[in-house]
Amino acid sequence: MKYLVTGVAGFIGSHLLETLLNEGHEVVGLDNLSTGHRHNFAPFLNDFQFIEGDIRNLESCHQACKGIDYVLHQAALGSVPRSVEDPIATHDNNATGTLNMLVAARDADVSSFVFAASSSAYGDTPTLPKIETMAMRPMSPYAITKAMGEYYLNVFAKLYDMNTVGVRYFNIFGPRQDPNGMYAAVIPKFVDILMSGEVPTIHGDGEQTRDFTFVANAVSANLLAAKNAEQAKGEILNIACGNRISINQLYYAIAKQLGIEKEPNYGPSRAGDVRDSLADVSKAKKLIGYSPLVSDDEGLKITVDWFQTKFEKENP
Repeated sequence: MKYLVTGVAGFIGSHLLETLLNEGHEVVGLDNLSTGHRHNFAPFLNDFQFIEGDIRNLESCHQACKGIDYVLHQAALGSVPRSVEDPIATHDNNATGTLNMLVAARDADVSSFVFAASSSAYGDTPTLPKIETMAMRPMSPYAITKAMGEYYLNVFAKLYDMNTVGVRYFNIFGPRQDPNGMYAAVIPKFVDILMSGEVPTIHGDGEQTRDFTFVANAVSANLLAAKNAEQAKGEILNIACGNRISINQLYYAIAKQLGIEKEPNYGPSRAGDVRDSLADVSKAKKLIGYSPLVSDDEGLKITVDWFQTKFEKENP
């Protein structure tokens, strides 16, 4: 089977690429390299077709979808804070870009289309765990664009008989996640700052909680969704571990693994951030056979070890 991975130079996209190649599949990767990095797919460059193109350009989407069986649409402009700063760019990439990809996939008559949705669409509803039947209450432009993508999936499934599935990620983390920049995800950022001898700043009181999900679980969910899209047609599925920890607990777990005994700094809460997040994954289990392959504790150990090894190689 032939897969298209959009956002192939990104964190999740490059892990999807690696897994698909290891399984012997033919892969096309699409990326504009605006936030992704060539080094993420450099080891596999001779093993797949890379198209440097932009999902905001419909022609690039059509080109990428030619002869494709399964589309795994990961390309997006991530980060809640970035969307607060620049909502138009976030909309263009995440809403218009997703619509372009759906149109191109429809025209190419692909077998299934899997969309990287986001738990941010739930917003700050106090009810836990989050269940897919809950009303969405997005609190940021980023969350709105991801919710729009979900609506488009459902409409394309009904109007054009497309096998579309949304995998709603909960705080994916793992090796190769970018620790740099003001919009970096919390786990690689904490590891990078601590290894550099500094102390990270936690936004708010640190008691906000997240359902952190190791990247191997996201990869597994995408492949299961692609292969079982007909029975999950038009549906949105939570993808997580079904556990939650506070940011304070996360910080001390990372510091302990690194052998560091320092207290974190604290700063103001960030606009658009939700307080608590926890997923019910029973729907994904029922419809596509998903269950977490790697626990959050095991995944955190793998991730910190990976960043520590990388840091030591770069700073002998």
